[in-house]
Amino acid sequence: MQKIKYGLIGTSGRMGKEVKSLMEEYGNTLVFSYDIDGEWKSGEPQVIIDFSSPDAFDKSIDYALKLNVPLVNGTTALNNEQINKLKNISKNIPVVQSFNFSLGIQMLLKCTEILKEKLPDWDIEISETHHRFKKDKPSGTALMIKNVIEKEINISSLRLGNVAGEHTVYFGGLGEVLLVKHTALSRRAFAEGAVKAAYFLLDKSNGFYTIKDVLFNS
Repeated sequence: MQKIKYGLIGTSGRMGKEVKSLMEEYGNTLVFSYDIDGEWKSGEPQVIIDFSSPDAFDKSIDYALKLNVPLVNGTTALNNEQINKLKNISKNIPVVQSFNFSLGIQMLLKCTEILKEKLPDWDIEISETHHRFKKDKPSGTALMIKNVIEKEINISSLRLGNVAGEHTVYFGGLGEVLLVKHTALSRRAFAEGAVKAAYFLLDKSNGFYTIKDVLFNS
């Protein structure tokens, strides 16, 4: 695997630490970082990965444009205006954005899309559980699932202990109930997708990409 120099925003956060650990495992070199402790730079990154907070969003965009490098954004709880800003800057640099970078969640979304078409008269609800420190509720992933279902449905959210992430879609008929469930055993599942996205962007032209493009159109 190609060795790259990368930048990381949100370095000291839970996901930032996971991404840094995985990138080191692959032999990649951190040359730029930004978080609550400030900015650090020892070279020119080939790509920037952002797992910070919505409060640091504008800073993330500024750095990506200033350094003129691709941006992987995995920050959760971004609003529509911020997503539109990412789409706008993708005219100048390639961008991958997702609220969830795991392969398993993409499979859950595909299953959900099939089932909602095959079971049009069934009731559908979503539940999601995350660690106590997660600020947004419902999760960005739960909203991704809701967007696939394309109708107003109930989302139940739990914040418990140190759960990395668990999402369940319930389909209920009058005589049976079908569950589609994904459990993240650790944050590595998300870090692996983000690293794949970083490599994906290295040879891509300007544009706005999603994790589906990374996993299925590489």
